[in-house]
Amino acid sequence: MFSEETVWDPYHQPDPQYHFDGIMDSLRKAAAHLPRVDAIGGSAAGVYVNSEPRVGSLYRGISEPDFDRHVRGLFRALQQWWGGVPFEVANDGEVTALAGSMSMRANAVLGYSMGTSVAAGYVTPDGNITSWLNELAFVPVDYRDDAPADEWSGDIGCGVQYFSQQAVSRLIPAAGIEVPADMPAAERLVEVQRLMAGGDPRPRKIYETVGTCFGYAIAHYAEFYDVENMLVLGRVTSGEGGEVILTNARQVLKDEFPATVLEVRGQGLLLGLKLAPPVADAVQAAIGEKLLTVGASDNVLRVLPPLNVSDAEIVDGLDRLRRAFARLSVSNS
Repeated sequence: MFSEETVWDPYHQPDPQYHFDGIMDSLRKAAAHLPRVDAIGGSAAGVYVNSEPRVGSLYRGISEPDFDRHVRGLFRALQQWWGGVPFEVANDGEVTALAGSMSMRANAVLGYSMGTSVAAGYVTPDGNITSWLNELAFVPVDYRDDAPADEWSGDIGCGVQYFSQQAVSRLIPAAGIEVPADMPAAERLVEVQRLMAGGDPRPRKIYETVGTCFGYAIAHYAEFYDVENMLVLGRVTSGEGGEVILTNARQVLKDEFPATVLEVRGQGLLLGLKLAPPVADAVQAAIGEKLLTVGASDNVLRVLPPLNVSDAEIVDGLDRLRRAFARLSVSNS
Protein backbone atom coordinates (compact mmCIF):
# COMPACT_ATOMS: atom_id res chain seq x y z
CA MET A 1 0.00 0.00 0.00
CA PHE A 2 1.36 3.41 -0.97
CA SER A 3 0.95 6.17 1.59
CA GLU A 4 2.44 9.64 1.74
CA GLU A 5 1.79 12.70 3.89
CA THR A 6 1.79 16.05 2.11
CA VAL A 7 1.94 19.49 3.70
CA TRP A 8 -1.32 21.16 2.71
CA ASP A 9 -2.37 24.69 3.64
CA PRO A 10 -5.31 25.66 1.40
CA TYR A 11 -7.24 28.00 3.71
CA HIS A 12 -6.08 31.32 2.38
CA GLN A 13 -5.31 30.35 -1.22
CA PRO A 14 -7.35 32.60 -3.55
CA ASP A 15 -6.52 30.69 -6.73
CA PRO A 16 -8.70 27.59 -7.46
CA GLN A 17 -5.79 26.21 -9.48
CA TYR A 18 -3.93 25.62 -6.19
CA HIS A 19 -6.52 22.97 -5.29
CA PHE A 20 -6.53 21.38 -8.73
CA ASP A 21 -2.74 21.19 -8.88
CA GLY A 22 -2.37 19.85 -5.34
CA ILE A 23 -4.94 17.09 -5.82
CA MET A 24 -3.55 16.21 -9.24
CA ASP A 25 -0.02 15.92 -7.83
CA SER A 26 -1.18 13.43 -5.18
CA LEU A 27 -3.19 11.40 -7.71
CA ARG A 28 -0.19 11.15 -10.01
CA LYS A 29 2.04 9.98 -7.18
CA ALA A 30 -0.47 7.28 -6.22
CA ALA A 31 -1.05 6.24 -9.85
CA ALA A 32 2.70 5.71 -10.30
CA HIS A 33 2.41 2.73 -7.94
CA LEU A 34 -0.53 1.13 -9.79
CA PRO A 35 -0.63 -0.90 -13.01
CA ARG A 36 -3.67 1.17 -14.10
CA VAL A 37 -6.39 3.43 -12.68
CA ASP A 38 -9.89 1.95 -12.86
CA ALA A 39 -11.60 4.31 -10.42
CA ILE A 40 -10.79 7.13 -8.02
CA GLY A 41 -12.28 7.80 -4.62
CA GLY A 42 -11.50 10.75 -2.43
CA SER A 43 -12.58 12.61 0.66
CA ALA A 44 -12.30 16.22 1.77
CA ALA A 45 -13.69 18.57 4.38
CA GLY A 46 -16.98 20.23 3.55
CA VAL A 47 -20.38 19.40 2.16
CA TYR A 48 -20.41 17.39 -1.09
CA VAL A 49 -23.39 16.51 -3.26
CA ASN A 50 -22.71 14.14 -6.16
CA SER A 51 -18.99 14.77 -5.66
CA GLU A 52 -19.53 18.51 -6.01
CA PRO A 53 -18.32 20.87 -3.26
CA ARG A 54 -21.14 23.05 -1.96
CA VAL A 55 -19.40 24.65 1.03
CA GLY A 56 -16.17 24.00 2.87
CA SER A 57 -13.65 25.83 5.02
CA LEU A 58 -10.87 24.60 2.71
CA TYR A 59 -12.11 27.03 0.07
CA ARG A 60 -12.50 30.08 2.31
CA GLY A 61 -9.86 32.04 0.40
CA ILE A 62 -11.67 31.73 -2.93
CA SER A 63 -14.15 34.38 -4.03
CA GLU A 64 -17.77 33.32 -4.50
CA PRO A 65 -17.69 33.82 -8.31
CA ASP A 66 -14.50 31.73 -8.61
CA PHE A 67 -15.97 29.08 -6.32
CA ASP A 68 -19.07 28.73 -8.50
CA ARG A 69 -17.07 28.86 -11.73
CA HIS A 70 -14.12 26.61 -10.84
CA VAL A 71 -14.46 24.80 -7.50
CA ARG A 72 -17.93 23.29 -7.82
CA GLY A 73 -16.80 21.46 -10.95
CA LEU A 74 -13.31 20.72 -9.64
CA PHE A 75 -13.69 16.96 -9.33
CA ARG A 76 -15.57 16.63 -12.60
CA ALA A 77 -12.63 18.34 -14.29
CA LEU A 78 -10.23 15.92 -12.61
CA GLN A 79 -12.43 13.00 -13.67
CA GLN A 80 -12.22 14.13 -17.30
CA TRP A 81 -8.43 14.42 -17.07
CA TRP A 82 -8.28 10.80 -15.85
CA GLY A 83 -10.26 9.54 -18.81
CA GLY A 84 -13.73 9.59 -17.27
CA VAL A 85 -13.16 6.71 -14.81
CA PRO A 86 -15.64 6.51 -11.91
CA PHE A 87 -14.72 9.35 -9.58
CA GLU A 88 -16.45 9.77 -6.20
CA VAL A 89 -15.76 12.33 -3.48
CA ALA A 90 -17.42 12.43 -0.06
CA ASN A 91 -17.00 14.25 3.21
CA ASP A 92 -13.80 13.03 4.85
CA GLY A 93 -15.46 12.50 8.21
CA GLU A 94 -18.04 10.14 6.76
CA VAL A 95 -15.31 8.20 4.97
CA THR A 96 -13.33 8.00 8.23
CA ALA A 97 -16.31 6.61 10.12
CA LEU A 98 -17.16 4.10 7.38
CA ALA A 99 -13.55 2.94 7.14
CA GLY A 100 -13.46 2.54 10.90
CA SER A 101 -16.67 0.55 10.91
CA MET A 102 -15.36 -1.76 8.20
CA SER A 103 -11.92 -2.25 9.78
CA MET A 104 -13.30 -2.84 13.28
CA ARG A 105 -16.29 -4.79 12.00
CA ALA A 106 -18.40 -2.77 14.39
CA ASN A 107 -21.14 -0.17 14.27
CA ALA A 108 -22.00 2.92 16.33
CA VAL A 109 -18.69 4.43 15.19
CA LEU A 110 -17.72 8.08 15.46
CA GLY A 111 -14.87 8.84 13.07
CA TYR A 112 -12.74 11.87 13.88
CA SER A 113 -9.91 13.32 11.83
CA MET A 114 -7.54 15.98 13.19
CA GLY A 115 -5.88 17.63 10.22
CA THR A 116 -6.01 20.97 8.45
CA SER A 117 -9.44 21.27 10.01
CA VAL A 118 -11.56 18.75 11.90
CA ALA A 119 -13.62 16.16 10.06
CA ALA A 120 -16.15 13.84 11.62
CA GLY A 121 -18.59 11.21 10.51
CA TYR A 122 -20.91 8.72 12.11
CA VAL A 123 -22.00 5.15 11.44
CA THR A 124 -25.22 4.31 13.24
CA PRO A 125 -25.76 1.23 15.42
CA ASP A 126 -27.47 -0.26 12.33
CA GLY A 127 -24.31 0.19 10.25
CA ASN A 128 -25.43 3.12 8.09
CA ILE A 129 -23.97 6.55 7.47
CA THR A 130 -26.42 9.39 7.80
CA SER A 131 -27.62 12.38 5.83
CA TRP A 132 -26.62 14.65 8.73
CA LEU A 133 -23.99 17.36 8.44
CA ASN A 134 -21.52 15.99 10.98
CA GLU A 135 -19.28 19.07 10.82
CA LEU A 136 -17.90 18.85 14.34
CA ALA A 137 -15.22 21.36 13.38
CA PHE A 138 -17.81 24.05 14.06
CA VAL A 139 -19.62 22.46 16.99
CA PRO A 140 -18.75 24.22 20.27
CA VAL A 141 -16.69 22.30 22.81
CA ASP A 142 -15.81 25.32 24.96
CA TYR A 143 -18.72 27.45 26.16
CA ARG A 144 -16.73 30.23 27.81
CA ASP A 145 -17.56 33.73 26.67
CA ASP A 146 -13.87 34.36 25.96
CA ALA A 147 -13.22 31.10 24.10
CA PRO A 148 -11.15 31.47 20.90
CA ALA A 149 -13.11 32.42 17.80
CA ASP A 150 -12.91 30.69 14.45
CA GLU A 151 -11.74 33.24 11.90
CA TRP A 152 -14.00 31.84 9.17
CA SER A 153 -17.35 31.22 10.84
CA GLY A 154 -16.89 33.68 13.69
CA ASP A 155 -18.19 31.10 16.17
CA ILE A 156 -16.37 30.72 19.49
CA GLY A 157 -15.13 27.59 21.24
CA CYS A 158 -15.43 25.37 18.15
CA GLY A 159 -13.64 22.03 17.83
CA VAL A 160 -11.42 23.26 15.00
CA GLN A 161 -9.66 25.56 17.49
CA TYR A 162 -8.85 22.61 19.75
CA PHE A 163 -8.26 19.54 17.58
CA SER A 164 -6.66 20.61 14.29
CA GLN A 165 -3.32 22.02 13.16
CA GLN A 166 -4.82 25.40 14.10
CA ALA A 167 -4.99 24.15 17.70
CA VAL A 168 -1.33 23.15 17.63
CA SER A 169 -0.43 26.53 16.18
CA ARG A 170 -2.47 28.34 18.84
CA LEU A 171 -0.78 26.42 21.69
CA ILE A 172 2.80 26.91 20.48
CA PRO A 173 3.41 30.17 22.44
CA ALA A 174 1.98 28.65 25.64
CA ALA A 175 4.44 25.74 25.27
CA GLY A 176 7.36 28.16 25.05
CA ILE A 177 8.18 27.33 21.42
CA GLU A 178 9.25 30.17 19.15
CA VAL A 179 8.44 30.14 15.46
CA PRO A 180 8.33 32.92 12.84
CA ALA A 181 5.11 34.92 13.06
CA ASP A 182 4.39 34.35 9.37
CA MET A 183 4.95 30.58 9.45
CA PRO A 184 1.81 28.81 8.13
CA ALA A 185 -0.08 26.50 10.47
CA ALA A 186 0.85 23.42 8.44
CA GLU A 187 4.55 24.17 8.79
CA ARG A 188 4.14 24.92 12.49
CA LEU A 189 2.70 21.45 12.98
CA VAL A 190 5.68 19.95 11.14
CA GLU A 191 8.04 21.88 13.42
CA VAL A 192 6.24 20.67 16.56
CA GLN A 193 6.39 17.09 15.30
CA ARG A 194 10.09 17.48 14.57
CA LEU A 195 10.79 18.76 18.07
CA MET A 196 8.69 15.97 19.58
CA ALA A 197 10.59 13.32 17.64
CA GLY A 198 13.87 14.88 18.81
CA GLY A 199 12.97 14.52 22.48
CA ASP A 200 12.13 18.15 23.21
CA PRO A 201 9.74 18.16 26.22
CA ARG A 202 7.84 21.28 25.16
CA PRO A 203 5.66 19.76 22.38
CA ARG A 204 4.35 17.16 24.82
CA LYS A 205 2.52 19.95 26.67
CA ILE A 206 0.67 20.78 23.45
CA TYR A 207 -0.39 17.18 22.83
CA GLU A 208 -1.38 16.68 26.48
CA THR A 209 -3.60 19.76 26.29
CA VAL A 210 -5.22 18.61 23.04
CA GLY A 211 -5.79 15.15 24.53
CA THR A 212 -7.33 16.43 27.74
CA CYS A 213 -9.71 18.69 25.82
CA PHE A 214 -10.53 15.81 23.47
CA GLY A 215 -11.53 13.56 26.35
CA TYR A 216 -14.12 16.09 27.51
CA ALA A 217 -15.26 16.67 23.92
CA ILE A 218 -15.86 12.94 23.39
CA ALA A 219 -18.12 12.89 26.44
CA HIS A 220 -19.95 15.92 25.03
CA TYR A 221 -20.39 14.27 21.62
CA ALA A 222 -21.79 11.19 23.35
CA GLU A 223 -24.74 13.33 24.44
CA PHE A 224 -26.04 13.37 20.86
CA TYR A 225 -24.31 10.36 19.26
CA ASP A 226 -24.76 6.75 20.34
CA VAL A 227 -21.02 6.03 20.39
CA GLU A 228 -19.55 2.63 21.13
CA ASN A 229 -16.37 2.91 19.04
CA MET A 230 -14.12 5.70 17.78
CA LEU A 231 -11.57 5.96 15.01
CA VAL A 232 -9.19 8.91 15.38
CA LEU A 233 -6.68 9.88 12.72
CA GLY A 234 -5.25 12.87 10.85
CA ARG A 235 -1.94 14.69 10.61
CA VAL A 236 -2.15 16.04 14.16
CA THR A 237 -2.19 12.46 15.48
CA SER A 238 0.91 11.38 13.53
CA GLY A 239 3.86 10.09 15.52
CA GLU A 240 4.37 10.01 19.26
CA GLY A 241 2.19 13.08 19.76
CA GLY A 242 -0.86 11.14 18.64
CA GLU A 243 -0.28 8.54 21.35
CA VAL A 244 -0.07 11.31 23.94
CA ILE A 245 -3.39 12.76 22.72
CA LEU A 246 -5.19 9.42 22.96
CA THR A 247 -3.63 8.52 26.31
CA ASN A 248 -4.76 11.78 27.88
CA ALA A 249 -8.23 11.53 26.34
CA ARG A 250 -8.68 8.01 27.70
CA GLN A 251 -7.55 9.14 31.15
CA VAL A 252 -10.11 11.95 31.20
CA LEU A 253 -12.89 9.56 30.21
CA LYS A 254 -11.79 7.06 32.86
CA ASP A 255 -11.46 9.61 35.66
CA GLU A 256 -14.29 12.02 34.89
CA PHE A 257 -16.89 9.91 33.11
CA PRO A 258 -17.02 6.42 34.59
CA ALA A 259 -19.83 4.15 33.46
CA THR A 260 -22.30 5.66 35.92
CA VAL A 261 -24.83 7.63 33.86
CA LEU A 262 -26.66 5.54 31.25
CA GLU A 263 -29.05 8.19 29.94
CA VAL A 264 -29.85 11.88 30.40
CA ARG A 265 -33.54 12.72 30.33
CA GLY A 266 -35.43 15.99 30.42
CA GLN A 267 -34.35 19.42 29.25
CA GLY A 268 -33.26 22.77 30.58
CA LEU A 269 -32.76 22.75 34.34
CA LEU A 270 -35.05 19.77 34.95
CA LEU A 271 -32.93 16.68 34.34
CA GLY A 272 -33.18 13.00 35.16
CA LEU A 273 -30.04 10.85 35.12
CA LYS A 274 -30.67 7.13 34.63
CA LEU A 275 -27.87 5.41 36.52
CA ALA A 276 -26.12 2.07 36.41
CA PRO A 277 -25.53 1.83 40.20
CA PRO A 278 -28.46 2.02 42.64
CA VAL A 279 -29.91 5.52 42.75
CA ALA A 280 -30.02 5.42 46.57
CA ASP A 281 -26.23 5.06 46.59
CA ALA A 282 -25.96 8.07 44.26
CA VAL A 283 -28.16 10.18 46.52
CA GLN A 284 -25.91 9.35 49.49
CA ALA A 285 -22.74 10.04 47.49
CA ALA A 286 -24.16 13.44 46.51
CA ILE A 287 -25.01 14.20 50.13
CA GLY A 288 -21.37 13.47 50.90
CA GLU A 289 -20.53 16.36 48.56
CA LYS A 290 -23.22 18.56 50.22
CA LEU A 291 -25.45 18.28 47.15
CA LEU A 292 -29.15 17.45 47.53
CA THR A 293 -30.73 15.25 44.86
CA VAL A 294 -33.83 13.06 44.71
CA GLY A 295 -34.25 9.49 43.55
CA ALA A 296 -37.06 8.65 41.13
CA SER A 297 -38.47 5.50 39.54
CA ASP A 298 -36.52 3.52 36.93
CA ASN A 299 -33.28 4.15 38.90
CA VAL A 300 -33.25 7.83 37.90
CA LEU A 301 -31.51 10.59 39.84
CA ARG A 302 -33.50 13.82 39.65
CA VAL A 303 -31.61 17.15 39.38
CA LEU A 304 -33.72 20.29 39.84
CA PRO A 305 -31.87 23.48 40.81
CA PRO A 306 -33.87 26.61 41.69
CA LEU A 307 -34.86 28.93 38.85
CA ASN A 308 -32.71 31.72 40.27
CA VAL A 309 -29.54 29.62 40.25
CA SER A 310 -26.45 31.49 39.04
CA ASP A 311 -23.91 30.32 36.47
CA ALA A 312 -21.28 30.00 39.19
CA GLU A 313 -23.62 27.83 41.27
CA ILE A 314 -24.32 25.59 38.28
CA VAL A 315 -20.59 25.07 37.76
CA ASP A 316 -20.14 24.35 41.46
CA GLY A 317 -23.07 21.91 41.43
CA LEU A 318 -21.68 20.05 38.44
CA ASP A 319 -18.31 19.78 40.15
CA ARG A 320 -19.98 18.33 43.24
CA LEU A 321 -22.00 15.89 41.13
CA ARG A 322 -18.84 14.82 39.28
CA ARG A 323 -17.07 14.15 42.57
CA ALA A 324 -20.09 12.22 43.82
CA PHE A 325 -20.03 9.99 40.77
CA ALA A 326 -16.30 9.48 41.15
CA ARG A 327 -16.88 8.49 44.78
CA LEU A 328 -19.69 6.17 43.66
CA SER A 329 -17.47 4.59 41.01
CA VAL A 330 -14.72 3.86 43.57
CA SER A 331 -17.17 2.37 46.09
CA ASN A 332 -18.66 0.07 43.43
CA SER A 333 -15.32 -1.04 41.92
